[in-house]
Amino acid sequence: MTVIGYVSAVNLSEQTNIKNLWSPPSTRRCFHIGSKHKNPLAFGGSDSMGHCLRAPNLHAVRTTSWKDVGPLQVICMDYPRPELENTANFLEAAYLSSSFRTSSRPNKPLEIIIAGAGLAGLSTAKYLADAGHKPILLEARDVLGGKVAAWKDDDGDWYETGLHIFFGAYPNIQNLFGELGINDRLQWKEHSMIFAMPSKPGEFSRFDFPEALPAPLNGIWAILKNNEMLTWPEKVQFAIGLLPAMVGGQAYVEAQDGLTVKDWMRKQGVPDRATDQVFIAMSKALNFINPDELSMQCILIALNRFLQEKHGSKMAFLDGNPPERLCKPIVDYIQALGGEVRLNSRIQKIDLNNDGTVKRFILNNGNLIEGDAYVIATPVDVLKLLLPVEWKEIPYFRTLEKLVGVPVINVHIWFDRKLKNTYDHLLFSRSPLLSVYADMSVTCKEYYDPNRSMLELVFAPAADWISRSDSEIIEATMKELAKLFPDEIAADQSKAKILKYHVVKTPRSVYKTVPNCEPCRPLQRSPVEGFYLAGDYTKQKYLASMEGAVLSGKLCAHAIVQDYELLVARAQRCRPTEASVV
Repeated sequence: MTVIGYVSAVNLSEQTNIKNLWSPPSTRRCFHIGSKHKNPLAFGGSDSMGHCLRAPNLHAVRTTSWKDVGPLQVICMDYPRPELENTANFLEAAYLSSSFRTSSRPNKPLEIIIAGAGLAGLSTAKYLADAGHKPILLEARDVLGGKVAAWKDDDGDWYETGLHIFFGAYPNIQNLFGELGINDRLQWKEHSMIFAMPSKPGEFSRFDFPEALPAPLNGIWAILKNNEMLTWPEKVQFAIGLLPAMVGGQAYVEAQDGLTVKDWMRKQGVPDRATDQVFIAMSKALNFINPDELSMQCILIALNRFLQEKHGSKMAFLDGNPPERLCKPIVDYIQALGGEVRLNSRIQKIDLNNDGTVKRFILNNGNLIEGDAYVIATPVDVLKLLLPVEWKEIPYFRTLEKLVGVPVINVHIWFDRKLKNTYDHLLFSRSPLLSVYADMSVTCKEYYDPNRSMLELVFAPAADWISRSDSEIIEATMKELAKLFPDEIAADQSKAKILKYHVVKTPRSVYKTVPNCEPCRPLQRSPVEGFYLAGDYTKQKYLASMEGAVLSGKLCAHAIVQDYELLVARAQRCRPTEASVV
């Protein structure tokens, strides 16, 4: 879900001195000067959205005078961090976090072996360390982050596994940033959502959430004010269709798991055009698949989370690459409390005791590692490969067969020039091949470049493309970009030229949220004593997302803390002498 920053420059003085530096994180914002698409995109005035434009806090390409400014020059300014601390979900998340720090200190800290250093594994380890235990976190690869991993190329540029957005409605993520003291690493954007207009190449349609209104009125206002994507009769039909969800609450939302988005819309009498105009883009952004496959429960959960809180749908970008700017602080925190994090430690086998419980993990390098409890925090497809034969007929594990990761491709293209028809925000492409994209040279501090654009794009649905060559994927992407940037990009590169590109393929990403998957999501505590799961596919109230991964880790850690006495007794039974970690 996304938005752009486009504020009309009516309050700027005629002479504008703009320094080439970054403003403090709380004041950086973005607007465009001289847009030829001013009428459909600009606000009536910047003050109407509760913003004032202050030139001293800007960072831009150069010092310039008004008459020298070309069309659509991008100027970047971050928005202040929204007030999230008083929302019910934030307070609930904060209470769960505090329960680890305030829990009774264990007489003998448990050694918990955790496989997978994505956000789920890192979260599990962090909160276990808070509770006074010793997590030993094993990561198969040489990079932290799992589905938020990133790599640096020979030029020093980063390329990522996905385009990651941090929402106001992510209370556990937001608490985690605060607990680590890194709130300033989130670059908050204007509270809007913006969609490309396929029928009007190069133009966009906005949903602006006014600051003055509470939720859900700000969301209703954003929908009512947008007349380009849905007509008034369609808005009314859609609102009537949503009434059961508003009245029925969470019970109704969960009951819709058996219907696809398209089937639910038709059942509620919502016109197909609403699906085509809005929900294809939402479906691809949420789960990388189209509405004829996605469970309607996924959409209703998103609407519930994003519209019930004033800042729920407000978005932030991380100010740099996720392994260093997010994952490394978690690792430092874990290690400071006595935990361990080991890279290049791939699990080959889960070795069992005679009673069917875990004896140890056997690594690919032949090392054996034993602990008091064990956690698999890998994607569900990896877990299924590791499951011992003896466990596969246990109903808890058998139901995992329906959970299958969805393929996704992340594309990065560096161009030889600064693209003008872009924004300091995430954009819904509404392309048949692309989901969302952003000009990371504008949206992200570490990736900022005043002279060239780097587009990061999510290529989805990707099932038919995952086995194709990188060059084929780039060729298809350029054809779609030519529609989004008709004045600047041509498929044959006769306009903007590609300097380089990276294509990152994830054959199995988040689990594919098709109908009737919800009953298959497992609790974090397994029926095998001392064995636990973490991951966004496990049972938690958020989607398959970064928030879901972090919450699953907290719930996993909570289950282990609750089971402390049982696990101590198990350790005395199974490990009568002090075990060593090899």
